[in-house]
Amino acid sequence: MRHLEVDLDGPVHYADFGGSGRPIVLVHGLGGSHANWLSVGERLAAHGRVYAVDLAGHGRTRSRARSAKVGANRRLIGRFLESVARAPAVLVGNSMGGYLSLAQAAAEPDKVASLVLVDPAVPIVHGAGFDWRVAAFFAGMAMPVVGGALMRRRVRLGAERAVHDFLSLCCVDTSRIARDVFDAHVEVTRERWRHNRTAGREFLAAQRSLMARLLRRRHFYRMVAAIRTRALIVQGERDRLVRVEAVRGLVAARPDWRLEVLEDVGHVPQLEAPGRFLGVVEPWLAERAAA
Repeated sequence: MRHLEVDLDGPVHYADFGGSGRPIVLVHGLGGSHANWLSVGERLAAHGRVYAVDLAGHGRTRSRARSAKVGANRRLIGRFLESVARAPAVLVGNSMGGYLSLAQAAAEPDKVASLVLVDPAVPIVHGAGFDWRVAAFFAGMAMPVVGGALMRRRVRLGAERAVHDFLSLCCVDTSRIARDVFDAHVEVTRERWRHNRTAGREFLAAQRSLMARLLRRRHFYRMVAAIRTRALIVQGERDRLVRVEAVRGLVAARPDWRLEVLEDVGHVPQLEAPGRFLGVVEPWLAERAAA
């Protein structure tokens, strides 16, 4: 893996996992980075040229004059596909990255060959239930004063504690994450806080813009209906952030898309159960390549 930058109205960091052939672009979720793909990037490089981009306001990409909001990062992905991938790419998006992958496929279909949506952020389904801890976290982040205070508290607790607490929201069992991968997340977080005083504001801007998009349920499903490409959806059965019932709503709208549910797995299967994740994704990539 190599760490590289491309100038897209400012430096954009990305990890190049190597490989050859069709581009495969990995898009992380809210508060994530290229490190979210360290457990699977090398294996995916057997199926194409694999890049993991750090979105504006995330990882090693500072927003600078750019916005960290969802719309701006969708446009950043489009420019990344044009400048780095340079061919229709397989977009593999987790959580917010799943939403962004859907939005990119709808906005610029010629740049997207197919989609792998990993616990994608989708509108909630009434009656599906929710986790009180997750609800409290996102409700607090949505409040102007409370959100800023929560971000400052994360910094005071330190990078290792902040990473552990955030991953504990996302996983059934954080001990399943390889120690070197966990340590890489801590180092990216330390580096980000050390060099970027606006990191908290960028996270909040991304979170609030994503929530606003997901509240527009009809607009979301009009966007989904417009997408022409094939998609595989990989969903953790015990995801507390994006419930299985909500993702089944997406599949109901697109019955031509395939859903694979991984039992006893949370919101980040590529980190918590990389072997099982690859066991689903690799055959699908091979099948799509043959097609």
